[in-house]
Amino acid sequence: MPTISRRELIFGGASAASLTFAFARFAGAGETITVEEFRALSAKLTGASITDLNLGAAGKLLDGFLSMGRGAELARLAADSGANAGSLAADIVAAWYSGNYQTGAGLASFGLANALLWDALNFAKPSGFCGGLTGYWGDAPQS
Repeated sequence: MPTISRRELIFGGASAASLTFAFARFAGAGETITVEEFRALSAKLTGASITDLNLGAAGKLLDGFLSMGRGAELARLAADSGANAGSLAADIVAAWYSGNYQTGAGLASFGLANALLWDALNFAKPSGFCGGLTGYWGDAPQS
């Protein structure tokens, strides 16, 4: 009976995911944007620096919007940033700040720690993240 190692299983899963992503991108190639174009659009909409927008999170968000059939709408918005963005722009901004987004399968998350919320609320931190050594809260914040 053949056995599959953990490494083979992980590589196989990653390959399948890559093929699925490539096929989805190829199938709608005329009406979609790249991850870098999505990051640039997101930077314009959120006011964040493009370097503040996590590449992995951008890929997940883009996949989510594409799975909802919003590829053509994204391409139009990226091509003409002065266009009437409507709910798509609001959905992009909300996703980046909350860390949650819709997919064809339902609500998903790219990780609360990567959300822009923490840049806006610089006095707070994600749950489970330590602010420093024990007693750090007793020192005045650095300005």
